[in-house]
Amino acid sequence: MKKIIIGCLLILLLSDCSKPQPPATPPRPALVVQVNEKSFAHGMILVGEARPRYESSQGFRVNGKIIKRNVEVGDLIKKGRVLAYLDPQDNHLNLTAAMATVSAAEADKNLAFTELTRQRQLFDKKFISASALDIKEAQYKTASAKLDQFKAQAQVIENQMQYVNLSSDRDGVITMIHAEPGQVIQAGEVIVKIADTQAIDVSVTVPESRMSEVKLNAKVAVKLWANQTEIYTGMVREISPIADATTRAFNARITINHADAAIKLGMTAAVNFKVADDLNNTGYLIPSRALTEINNKSIVWVIDEHDKAQPREVIAGPYTEDGVLIKEGLQVGEKVAIAGVHTLIKDQLVKPVIETTP
Repeated sequence: MKKIIIGCLLILLLSDCSKPQPPATPPRPALVVQVNEKSFAHGMILVGEARPRYESSQGFRVNGKIIKRNVEVGDLIKKGRVLAYLDPQDNHLNLTAAMATVSAAEADKNLAFTELTRQRQLFDKKFISASALDIKEAQYKTASAKLDQFKAQAQVIENQMQYVNLSSDRDGVITMIHAEPGQVIQAGEVIVKIADTQAIDVSVTVPESRMSEVKLNAKVAVKLWANQTEIYTGMVREISPIADATTRAFNARITINHADAAIKLGMTAAVNFKVADDLNNTGYLIPSRALTEINNKSIVWVIDEHDKAQPREVIAGPYTEDGVLIKEGLQVGEKVAIAGVHTLIKDQLVKPVIETTP
């Protein structure tokens, strides 16, 4: 009898073990927003391009044939560096001819002076008239004037000998080259362009409906799209007084203060015009419903790489129509829960559903 009872108990136990386990609770869907760079401060933001404040077009001051070029586009150069050379042969011949002309003029002047001296002696002896002496004096003055003229012309040609070397007139970077060995150029033709890398502006286009928000000499904040972690200060240096005939917008130039090597010409930059008194009022804009309070601390729920909810303390800035500005505590690319934040618990597994940032 006991054996029968024990056997029944074993059958019951085995039947219980064979029952399937209840399925695990699926992750809870969570509506999230991804932190991006749409807003780093609450003001009008215009996108522009980094450009040099000073950019010079340089060319030879004489005609000639290029025989050598020393630079390439992108080269950083110092003031006085020789950029290209012209064939100096024609200039040497012109200088030789000019010096020969000067020598001939000197001989004419000496001859005129000798004739004048002789005529003065004859005049003193009353052998010639005053008019004859006046003619010789005029000839001497003419010879002297011609000598001065030919000397000046020779000096110009001698100066042109130096112009066969094109030298940089500033420190900067080469942005354009239109010079190849063998190329024949005309005086004044643009050969290279040099941009000053020490003074960099951001050029933006302001819609006429927003012109009231742009003031000359106003402080602004500038952020490069290529470097999201650095915020530069700047100043509105120039506002065009005339709108563009096609776009009906106004061009403005913003000078970046303390521009560094990270700012490359042509980079895209965002300019914030509403930071005149509070340049520290920057951060990331998220929906207001994403922010909650726990133990008198401002908290957002960040969904980590394992799709688990993690509470994080942040420093919140002002509220706007589009959301709240988080000044510290978030990074670009992180996912923040924006729905049901009061019911989340630490390390809770969720299924993030991304919503576009407003």
